[in-house]
Amino acid sequence: MSPSHTHSRTRIAIIGAGPAGLMLSHLLARAGIDSVAVDLRGREEIEQTHRAGILEQDSVDLLVDTGVSDRVHRDGYRHDGIELAFGGGGHRIDFKALVGASTQLYPQTDVFIDLADARARDGGDVRFGVTEVSVGDLTTDSPVLRFTDADGTAHEIHADFLVGADGSRSLCRHEVPAERRQQYFREYPFAWFGILAEAPPSSPELIYNHSPRGFALISQRTETLQRMYFQCDPSENVDDWPEDRIWAELQARVGANGYSLIEGPITSRTVLPFRSFVQEPMHYGRLVLAGDAAHTVPPTGAKGLNLALADVRILAEELERALAAKDLAPLAAYSERALSRVWKAQHFSYWMTSMLHTLPEATPFDIRRQIGELASVTGSTAGSTYLAEAYTGWPGGRRA
Repeated sequence: MSPSHTHSRTRIAIIGAGPAGLMLSHLLARAGIDSVAVDLRGREEIEQTHRAGILEQDSVDLLVDTGVSDRVHRDGYRHDGIELAFGGGGHRIDFKALVGASTQLYPQTDVFIDLADARARDGGDVRFGVTEVSVGDLTTDSPVLRFTDADGTAHEIHADFLVGADGSRSLCRHEVPAERRQQYFREYPFAWFGILAEAPPSSPELIYNHSPRGFALISQRTETLQRMYFQCDPSENVDDWPEDRIWAELQARVGANGYSLIEGPITSRTVLPFRSFVQEPMHYGRLVLAGDAAHTVPPTGAKGLNLALADVRILAEELERALAAKDLAPLAAYSERALSRVWKAQHFSYWMTSMLHTLPEATPFDIRRQIGELASVTGSTAGSTYLAEAYTGWPGGRRA
């Protein structure tokens, strides 16, 4: 017996039901625009994928002001600065004093849960665990999304526009013909070795630690669970790192700058390679890209999730205009507006990464030069202000 097959229509079909896709669906619903969002992953699988989350104030406001959830205020941790550790000591960048802004430590997993709960609460059409996803007819007036749901029913959904919010391994990205796209990317010769540890916080704010042994980041998750990273080779095998070796390496890196970590049982180990990537433009025909489907950044600048949410805030506005005017011009406007912020974030993320990490072939000169750069940033109000502005999301001009 062949599986059942259904045909339907919606205004916006969204491929990818992570934070970007769900936030877009939520914003569209508030504007009275129906949508369908699908994802290859099951909801439980996405919830169990642990990812850090430093939210800019705009991202916090987007969650709260649009009625997703205020849990970010109740369960998150406000950070008014960060520590840059180098040259034997720590140097605080005071966001509040410099630019009157702060960030919120709130894991991406929780952002997803809040958004998924909000779409379920509001009756949103979100389908997890689908298979055989494909898109077509992108340059016609009725592009199509095809998939098979978890019950084995094949669906063909026609829409006014398709949105590819399907992450860094995007299917939709590759639907743009090679001659109609430009891709920019940079590979990095290092990765992060990330751990989750059952321990109280070692510091009230994040520590970005420069060391001749390599970079380390001391972060948080909760009052009893901590997230920490150290620079490693991308080919590193987590099985080669027992707990005592991990803690010895982390303590050696931060100890060079006068810090000591509170240790505890390590519950998770992973190696996270990263790169910089942008695809331009962020639209083709009636397909638009958002979030990691269009761009990725190194995690050093804490920009990935914030860029995705900034994308869909702009995209919701431009899709509403496109539907009202029955015109494709707003898609180009979306791409231009989003890319302006994307390239600023690419620069900031690259700058933070290159300033703090040790290249495999680094010489003593390179290490000393980095310390000089860090001293220039922390010893200058102008330098510290630039870092604070970029890290917190360019306050004062964010909504321009």
